[in-house]
Amino acid sequence: MLNENIIIHGDSAEVLRDVPANSVDLVITSPPYSDLRKYGGVGDTWNENKFKDIALGLWNALKDGGVIVWIVNDKTEKGSKTLVSFKQALYFQEIGFNVNDVMIWEKDNPMPVVKQPRYQDVFEYMFIFSKGKPKTFNPIMIPCKCAGQAYNSTTKNMGGENGRTYKEFNINKEKIKPNVWNCAVAKNNTIHPAVYAEKLVIDHILSWSNENDVVLDPFIGSGTTAIACIKTNRKYIGIELNKDY
Repeated sequence: MLNENIIIHGDSAEVLRDVPANSVDLVITSPPYSDLRKYGGVGDTWNENKFKDIALGLWNALKDGGVIVWIVNDKTEKGSKTLVSFKQALYFQEIGFNVNDVMIWEKDNPMPVVKQPRYQDVFEYMFIFSKGKPKTFNPIMIPCKCAGQAYNSTTKNMGGENGRTYKEFNINKEKIKPNVWNCAVAKNNTIHPAVYAEKLVIDHILSWSNENDVVLDPFIGSGTTAIACIKTNRKYIGIELNKDY
């Protein structure tokens, strides 16, 4: 039986073995980034094998059509990006997930950096993996700047005949929000070293799940995902190795 609205103290790789198969609608999380932070010692246990165990556990826990939002960044080591984020994405694909989208979180208030031979790092990747075709997509809509205006163009003939057809179009009032999201880094009033933005989590929850769906965060940290689920009427399961958080 699946326990809901609970935060479990333990190792995600082990806890996920007890999560019933095909029971979770959405996973949203931000895993440890290489060894950029130690997370109260938790980072010392993070390695490629641990990641793979957790990825397989998430495949088992997710329902068909379920989605993973994997928010991650890369360490710069000896002057070179590690690209661990892409290696993880390729492994998710290898075990059966679709890479539904590669989104960008552009930070409105990035950390200042010392002079270096590269531009300032202002974004993180948000990989959207799906177990088959996503069963839920509630796109966030934004206004079109030229709503209601008419324009002329051509469109490819769809009936099999050659050529293109001349048509008049009207610009819609709204369009789907682009996959680059601007959001400020969260103000941190906790002992966790990397609290992520509540608005970022809420927007993903609204996009990829419906009310009363089950949302899992295997690295829930200070609990942002649980708070976002409460505010959006979703059920949550959190896993966290460091009990102090």
